[in-house]
Amino acid sequence: MLGLRHYRGTAIDLFLGDITSFVCDVMVNAANASLQGGGGVDGAIHREGGPDILLECAKFGSCAPGQSVITGAGKLPAKKLLHAVGPIWKGGEHQEAELLGSAYLSCLKTAAELKLLHIAFPSISTGAYRFPLEQASMLAMQTVKGFCEEKPEALRRVTWVLFDSETYKAYQKALFASFPETEGDES
Repeated sequence: MLGLRHYRGTAIDLFLGDITSFVCDVMVNAANASLQGGGGVDGAIHREGGPDILLECAKFGSCAPGQSVITGAGKLPAKKLLHAVGPIWKGGEHQEAELLGSAYLSCLKTAAELKLLHIAFPSISTGAYRFPLEQASMLAMQTVKGFCEEKPEALRRVTWVLFDSETYKAYQKALFASFPETEGDES
């Protein structure tokens, strides 16, 4: 397969397509801090998921960068929806990497705690927030690797659902660098 690895009891894979039609236990939305929908992935998730998502988001008011909140998934093919707020890229000197890693980790921890065993991520912060794609993809993979080391088998599958081939290629490169085939399914 072009984008699949197993690590400590978790399958880590890539899928090229539209996250709003991807079947999983918990789908991640690359949200903005207002949780009111927006462009890109955020807008698509709100459009396809329906108005119930926005109503649930309103109960939270907002979400800080590096954090996430969970709601129902509306009409999306998932049990739940995690709204992760990534950082806006400001040159790399404003804790952007730490905040992006924290946003991913917040989602992973919540999914594991709620026994939502298959989580699907978009590429957080690499669109309108301009986080450099290669750096973001490597940070995302390393965050998952660290989580799997700390909590083996807490999740069955982690998938990145990526909208275009450029993003897919960057995540594929990061996947292969972070999870070499020789590591296999280490315990």
